Amino acid sequence: MNKLLQQVRIVDPVSGVDRIADVLLADGAIAAIEENITESPPQTQQQDCRGCILGPGLVDLYSHNSEPGFEERDTLDSIGQAALAGGFTRLALLPTSQPPLDNPSVLSFLQNRIPPTPSFHFWGALTCQAAGEEMTELVELAAAGVVGFADGEPLENLGLVRRLLEYAQPLAKPIALWPRDRHLSGEGAMREGAISMRLGVPGTPVAAETSALAALLECIAETQTPTHIMRVSTARGVELIRAAKANGLPVTASTTWMHLLLDSKAIGSYDPNLRLDPPLGNPDDRTALVAAVKSGVLDAIAIDNTPYTYEEKTVPFAQAPPGAIGWELALPLLWQELVADGDWSALELWRALSTGPALCLGQTPGRVEIQVEIDRPAELVLFASDRPWEVSSQTLKSRSTNTPWLGKSIVGRILQTWCAMGNFDNS
Repeated sequence: MNKLLQQVRIVDPVSGVDRIADVLLADGAIAAIEENITESPPQTQQQDCRGCILGPGLVDLYSHNSEPGFEERDTLDSIGQAALAGGFTRLALLPTSQPPLDNPSVLSFLQNRIPPTPSFHFWGALTCQAAGEEMTELVELAAAGVVGFADGEPLENLGLVRRLLEYAQPLAKPIALWPRDRHLSGEGAMREGAISMRLGVPGTPVAAETSALAALLECIAETQTPTHIMRVSTARGVELIRAAKANGLPVTASTTWMHLLLDSKAIGSYDPNLRLDPPLGNPDDRTALVAAVKSGVLDAIAIDNTPYTYEEKTVPFAQAPPGAIGWELALPLLWQELVADGDWSALELWRALSTGPALCLGQTPGRVEIQVEIDRPAELVLFASDRPWEVSSQTLKSRSTNTPWLGKSIVGRILQTWCAMGNFDNS
C-alpha cells in the first residue's frame, strides 16, 4: 500500500538533514520527498504526521539472545516483535543462547528460525564455553556469516586476549570486548561510593573497569587490531577511550542506554530491575557518559537487552541476575531525557542509535533521503515524541517485563517501523 506522510520531520544524521517535508512511500520504498506533495498514486493512504519524526531505522549493537535454551525469557520471534516495536530494524545478538554460537551449525540453526524482520545479525563466540579458555574456529565462523566476534563476558587472560586480537585481525570482522576485572568486582552489586555505603549494598570499584580497560588498550596498541569496547560505564573509562583515540588506536566504544538515563541514586528504590552489569555509575559517571556520546568519544548507544522471567528477578536487589529489557523503551526515554530538554539535538540522538552502531558493525548506515535515488526498500522509523503510553505486560511485545518502568506511563511511541521484508504498524 502507498502511504503519504504529510509534514513529517525528517531526521537523517548521515546527510545532516533535519527538516519538515512530505514523504511518499510506494511498494515499500521512498518514492518522493518534497515540501508539499500535491499529487500521489491512486489508493494512497494519507497520514498527518505533524509533530512526528521520521528517521533511519535504529541499530542495536549488542543484546542477549535467549533462543535456544531460554525461550521462557524470549524467543527469536518475540525478540523481533519487540525490536520492531522499538524502531529497531537491525539487531546484533550476542552468543548467549544455550548452546552458544561457537560453531557454524548453531548459526545455521538460528538463521533457519529467525523471522523475516527485522534484520538479524549474530556475534560469533570468541571462546568455546565447554573448552574453557580455548578459541573458537574464528575462520569457520567468519566464513559462515557471523557479523563479528564477542563473548559478551569479560576475558581476563591477557595472553588469550592478545592471541585473539592477532588471529582476528586478517578476518576483517568487528571484535567486541568487555573490560572488567572479576576479582576487583567481587560481590559488588552497584557502583562503589558514598551512595553504596549509605544503601548498604556491596560496591564495585571504578578500577574493576579501568584497570582491565588499560590492559586491553595496551594489547590493542601492540596488535593494532580494530576493536570495539563494550559497556563503558565510568568517567575514568571515558578518559582512557579519549586518550586512546587521540593516540591513533583503532578503537570504537559504546555505553548502554540505561547508563545515560540513570545513576546509582536510583538504586535507593532497591528495584532488582536496576541491577545491571556493569552497574549504574555514580552521578559524575553518568554526566561523563552523556557528554562522551554527544561528542563522539563514545561512538554508539547499545541496548544490551537482557530479558529475565518474573521469578528470576523477584529476589532481593543484590541477588538479582543483572540486566533489563530496553528495545521498546530506549528511544522514547532517551528522547525525553536528552532531546526534549534541549541538551542534545535529534540528529545527535539518531547518530548514536542508528549511524554509530551500524558503523561499529562495519555496515552501511541507514539513510532517509538517499533512498529516493537508489529506490531501495525503506528502513525507517516513524516516532511520535509526544504520545503517552503505559508500560505493561499487555503493551510490551517482549515475553519478559524486567524493567524499572513497568507499570509507569512514559511519553514517546513508535508509530511505524519499515523494513525490507515488512513493517510494524502501531499508528
